[in-house]
Amino acid sequence: MPPTSRPLRKLGFLTIGLFDEADPRRGHESTLEIIELGERLGFDSAWLRHRHLQYGISSPVAVMAAASQRTRRIELGTAVIPLGWENPLRLAEDLATVDILSGGRINPGVSVGPPMHYDQVKEALYPDTAQAEDFSYERVRRLLDFVRGKSATDFSGVEGFEVFSDRVQPHSPGLGRRMWYGGGSLGSARWAGEQGMNFLTSSVVKAESPQGADGETGFDFAEIQLGLIRAFRAHHPDGENARVSQGLVVIPTDSASPEQRAKYEEFAARRTPRTASPQGPARLLFAPDIVGSSEEIAERLRAHAAFREVDEVAFALPFTFEHEDYVQILTDMATKLGPALGWRPAA
Repeated sequence: MPPTSRPLRKLGFLTIGLFDEADPRRGHESTLEIIELGERLGFDSAWLRHRHLQYGISSPVAVMAAASQRTRRIELGTAVIPLGWENPLRLAEDLATVDILSGGRINPGVSVGPPMHYDQVKEALYPDTAQAEDFSYERVRRLLDFVRGKSATDFSGVEGFEVFSDRVQPHSPGLGRRMWYGGGSLGSARWAGEQGMNFLTSSVVKAESPQGADGETGFDFAEIQLGLIRAFRAHHPDGENARVSQGLVVIPTDSASPEQRAKYEEFAARRTPRTASPQGPARLLFAPDIVGSSEEIAERLRAHAAFREVDEVAFALPFTFEHEDYVQILTDMATKLGPALGWRPAA
């Protein structure tokens, strides 16, 4: 078995934060309790997935603000905020505010592209500017400039009794170094590196070239993901030290009940067919979910070409599970899987 080239330094998890439309508070409270549990277990980070017009977290910045007041150490991130829904200047203000309130623990992850189902939502989102909106990397660049303290206006000074700044306030000096880009293509990986961002790579990549292809078995997810990581670092000022976090779906079953194990295996089996070949016009390739004991999962990860290249992970919690399932999964991750990968819980 090939050894890990980078010891696992940071262990995180990602949640979608589902809720019942009739009782949204209960679902959001469950998310906050899971984050609190993560801190007690020693996780380094908790990440929030973003969902608009669905029964998941639509405002991760607000949820991070709440979580920041119920925790003291764990880092809080987004994976990812789709910037097509956001005004970069206003988002920069919100992110900086929450970062200040958290004591510098925010890790905002973003992505670009038109909002999902744009034709159906554009009149509500951008009634007067739908055709003129720019959903390119320029939207990220604007956000980065505002977060990093560049001028947002040519006016500053005193007007009457009010004092005005030419840059976003509050300004959180360290936040610019904690901005992440979530990408699945070589172009995104290169661009994120050139901007000096950190890179989030998940269980989805684009099979856009023969790289990683095998004549008999088709495209190899791990090899494609490895190519993204290396392209990102090759274009980043920090080179091999540039931060990358990998987010696969792993479900340890060490302390799971027989009923939980059956549910987890059924969940993974339903999703396995989509991993066989690239899906849709975008040629998206999905990684198989990994279900088993922590030792079994650790062995598979140590054989994963991309995992061997990173020292940070944010394992994605499956959606549609119950609160007690997440408690079991996180507990096994922190007490069994993490140590099996050489990780030590934070104090």
